[in-house]
Amino acid sequence: MEFMADLQEGIDDLKPSLFELLSEQQLSALLPPSLRYLLALATHRHPRFLLSLLNNFNTLYALLSLLLERHYLLTYSSSFTENFYALKRERVLRVRSGEVPRAQLGAAGLVRDTLNLGRADVWRNLLVLVGVPWAKRRLDEDFEIHAERARVLGGGPAAAFRRDPGLREGATLRERMLRWYKWFLRHVYPSVNAAYHFATLAFSLAYLFDGSRYHSPFLWMVGTRMRRLGEADYRAFAMAAGQAKVPDTGAAAAAVAARTTSMFNPRTFVTTVYPRLLTSLRFLLPTSIFALKFLEWWHASDFARQLSKKATEDLDLPPPIIPGLPPASPQQQQPNKPSPLTAATKPTKPPPPPISRPSLLQILTVPVPPPSSSSLCPICLLPLHTPTAAQSGYVYCYTCIYRWVRGEHERQTAFMEGAAGSEEGWERVEAGRRLGRWESGAGRCAVTGRRVLGGVEGLRRVVA
Repeated sequence: MEFMADLQEGIDDLKPSLFELLSEQQLSALLPPSLRYLLALATHRHPRFLLSLLNNFNTLYALLSLLLERHYLLTYSSSFTENFYALKRERVLRVRSGEVPRAQLGAAGLVRDTLNLGRADVWRNLLVLVGVPWAKRRLDEDFEIHAERARVLGGGPAAAFRRDPGLREGATLRERMLRWYKWFLRHVYPSVNAAYHFATLAFSLAYLFDGSRYHSPFLWMVGTRMRRLGEADYRAFAMAAGQAKVPDTGAAAAAVAARTTSMFNPRTFVTTVYPRLLTSLRFLLPTSIFALKFLEWWHASDFARQLSKKATEDLDLPPPIIPGLPPASPQQQQPNKPSPLTAATKPTKPPPPPISRPSLLQILTVPVPPPSSSSLCPICLLPLHTPTAAQSGYVYCYTCIYRWVRGEHERQTAFMEGAAGSEEGWERVEAGRRLGRWESGAGRCAVTGRRVLGGVEGLRRVVA
């Protein structure tokens, strides 16, 4: 890129490189979808007022772009995004190669005035800047609706749609025009679109290797080429801004100024507020575009998730609080505070088991894990393997909670047979004595005893 940009160094310093022009085109292409995205977000909140604007976005954007580009072409001889990249448009003289390097060095101001865009040049460039992109967007959308969608749908009604049904008797002029327009989209527009892109590529390659003064076929048609802003341009801009700021003197001028300084005066709005508003957009809109693309990258990339993970990996989160769960013991609420009574003098009594509402049976659960052992599975009391969360918020090993919900875990089987119970804090009983008095916890969370909706399908793996 630097090599190709420096090929003309010393010969024509004001000729921009192709990469500058491509960057400007990319920024210009970002404006319509970004504004449309913001309008779509606002339409979700106020559809009654903004839905019609969203449906006619292309026409609305073309009208606003016409006002903006006309102001910049008359003031800076460049479009909105071209001025952001310090580029300008100038008409080509009908001399050999259109180059006047010696005059540019000797009389830069006179050459600038000679090559500056006239009124007719401004309207021709507006046709290229506004009219051609608007027509291209409309043709692309209509092609997607009338031709591409029918091709993707395949047979059936789509096949009949692709066939020309002909016109009914007494068809109106609008129906005839619509029929020919659809025929043009299906049969002619693909070739026109390919020719457009091929011509753009050919002119870009010719401009890259200094074989053409135009990087676009439309600039060749209107006789305009792209240049960098020179010293004479900046002096002219500063002089125009200085003349606009110099106030008139005298009593009569002061009286006139007092009558016309109101912001609501039409003359003041046209001569002062309107140009300043359009000029301020040269910094506001491109900055907003870059901010929007940065936010899009931030939400799409993995950098934000990694940063949030780094910020929260040292936080010791307490276990979830579930309504209806028996309160934890003081030793579990304050694990770092030593108890004044030892287990020998005051043994801890386990909380009562939860009761099933339909059957009024006690439900088998496992003790609530203390915060210090949050990395252990509450069922097997081993380090978590393939962490899986139940709908209550507690995390288990996948095999443990899967078998527990299915009612096939060995702790459930041993407890219901009467061979276990002391590890849960309940007394052992004879074999078969718990049948009809207890539920094994099948289909429920192992800690809370709450039913897991969907069974094993309601379990979700925890991605670290």
